[in-house]
Amino acid sequence: MPGVHEDRADGSSSQHGHNHAGHREGDGSGDETSDETFWDQRYGSSSALWSGRANSHLVTEVSGLSPGSALDVGCGEGGDAIWLAQQGWQVTAADISAVALGRGAAHALEISLEVEQRIRWMRADLTEWVPPAESFDLVSAQFMHLPKKQRETIYRRIVASVVPGGTLLVVGHHPFDLQTSVPRPSVPGLLFTASEVAALLPAEQWVILVEEARARQTLDPDGRTVTVHDSVLRARRVS
Repeated sequence: MPGVHEDRADGSSSQHGHNHAGHREGDGSGDETSDETFWDQRYGSSSALWSGRANSHLVTEVSGLSPGSALDVGCGEGGDAIWLAQQGWQVTAADISAVALGRGAAHALEISLEVEQRIRWMRADLTEWVPPAESFDLVSAQFMHLPKKQRETIYRRIVASVVPGGTLLVVGHHPFDLQTSVPRPSVPGLLFTASEVAALLPAEQWVILVEEARARQTLDPDGRTVTVHDSVLRARRVS
């Protein structure tokens, strides 16, 4: 999952998110994103699909928080989960691919036994799994690009899993990105704005801290520098 944001292991930019009901990126149709076999084969096709670095927005938005319990939704090869564990968080890292989870666990153990012991690697199809209510101080969903109905169902579930006083962080590619030369899924509804996510939060329970289309630079397939925008929502649950 990514460093300068959704960077692949080979250094190129990803086509779209790294998430799904357990992860990132398919052919754009959205149909394959809840298929365990698809994702196991995709991860098995290379020694590393993502860079292994934490997503930059996660680092920016979470660095000032006191560590507690965290849920990494669609953790992939574990770059975010490992970074969180290194900061002192106790992490539940959920993904549909056993291949990706095994790779993440091995990487965590390479770093240290302490980091590995702070992470619970859990295979879960997030289109079906319901996380326990009010259980996590931080819930992070990075680049989860699914059809709108599926995505909003998952978001409502993970929203409910944040404890009062806890933080929700949702990041995804903004619809502005469809206007650039960086490949993005063409199916309507897979990209979203921070405001769309904010609209799912019960107003009496949440305070919106960040709601924006945040610009960053990346390389397109021809090596040109392109400005893209990420939807970033950070909110604190108050009751």
